[in-house]
Amino acid sequence: MRIPLILLASAAALALPACNSNSDPASSNQTQLNADDVDAKSLEKQLMAALDDAPKHGLTRDLFVKADLPAEGSARTQALLQAASDYASALANGKVDPAKVRDIYTLPRPKVDVRQGLVQAIKDNKLQQWLDTLAPQTDEYRALSDAFVQLVKRSPGLPDGEIGSGGTLKPGASDPRVPAIVANLKAQGYLQPAADSKAPAAPATNAGQQPQAAALPTRYSGEIVKAVKQWQADSGLKPDGIIGPDTITALNASPRDRARQIAVAMERLRWLDRSPPATRIDVNTAGTYLDYFRDGQHIDHRKVVAGEPGKETPQIQAPMFQLVANPTWTVPHSIDEEMAAKSGSWLASNGFSRKDGQWVQDSGPKNSLGIVKFDMKDDYAIYLHDTPAKALFGEEERHRSHGCVRVEDAMGFAHMLAQADGIDDKFTEAMATGKETFVKLNKEIPVRLMYHTAYLGTEGRLHFVADAYDWDNDVATALGYPSKAPSKRTVKAEDVGP
Repeated sequence: MRIPLILLASAAALALPACNSNSDPASSNQTQLNADDVDAKSLEKQLMAALDDAPKHGLTRDLFVKADLPAEGSARTQALLQAASDYASALANGKVDPAKVRDIYTLPRPKVDVRQGLVQAIKDNKLQQWLDTLAPQTDEYRALSDAFVQLVKRSPGLPDGEIGSGGTLKPGASDPRVPAIVANLKAQGYLQPAADSKAPAAPATNAGQQPQAAALPTRYSGEIVKAVKQWQADSGLKPDGIIGPDTITALNASPRDRARQIAVAMERLRWLDRSPPATRIDVNTAGTYLDYFRDGQHIDHRKVVAGEPGKETPQIQAPMFQLVANPTWTVPHSIDEEMAAKSGSWLASNGFSRKDGQWVQDSGPKNSLGIVKFDMKDDYAIYLHDTPAKALFGEEERHRSHGCVRVEDAMGFAHMLAQADGIDDKFTEAMATGKETFVKLNKEIPVRLMYHTAYLGTEGRLHFVADAYDWDNDVATALGYPSKAPSKRTVKAEDVGP
């Protein structure tokens, strides 16, 4: 599949990546092919044809074939071999080293040495077929890839200007911004190109003249409202069809920024182990939800509250090894300043006391961990837990914690895990004591804390959420995409809880 990439300089155009050298060390392996043993013309033909498919992965040819490619001879062949090796490694392992763009990243990564497969693929004249096996073979990756390709194809049709600011636009109203909104939704595939074709043509002004094209409709109604609601739902906004400042801002960031999000999401998927544990808990801290898989089957999906900007939940994998019934909470020193602002009466009424130089909160319904904690073995004191602040699960923006992950209906989730592990009776008895009790799991459950701002939902649609931590920017620029200014969002934690 060959996709022409049109680079547009206008503000509304989709900016595509240029050459960048910040790559994963795995991609720097020197291919052990002797250039003199390779049919240079065949290699170049195979490689260039393969790189025509790079946009399917949010990548471009010039990330791998540099402008200063030697003109001829064995030096050119060797450069082509290295480009093929780098491209193969990017698909198999990721182009970017996550350790270079994030201080903390402990998720297991693929470690594919592509050299042997590359040698065989070139010899068999099957380079493209072999490369097609290296990227993630999942429904999510394919959906992201298809969406990226379509956005690239549609983006040149976007108008040059952005959708203007103005009053809130409600269904049934007329507004001069409607044509720009329609064009944007068409470019993203939410409206078919003929969505505005029902408007009648204007009559000819003189005999023999062709009818003039009618002005685009300015009434916000019908299929346009339906498309906006679906777009809002996919974008983490309230799907009410009302176009206010937040929706206008988000629409103006798409589809060029949406394609950028997709490219970053595909890269993050390439970082992940291709064979994750069959039983596991995956938490998307960008989307603020978790998914529970047991024996390869998707069992549960629920909301979570993750770390607020500045107190981000890190990207780690660690095993959950025990449930803690009626937990106490030893307040980390990082929250001492917030605790100092609390009155003595508040501290007493919420069960806090000083023990060995730290604040400790007693078990009970007011405890900041709620009534159950999911303990993990990690070096960063991160864990999942209940919370008394349950109203936060009804919010669309759920980055409100100090770094740990709060789980919706945590008691129901704890019983689900305990039943599957055969310890539900023990856990129920522990809860009944009202005291802090540790109930070990018979089999530890791997927990993956990931950050994906574009992802495939459980209903089979792609979703896009705001880059709350501004973590997409480092990955995107390392892939050659334009840098973006940091967001101006400031979110305060609702409470002193972890």
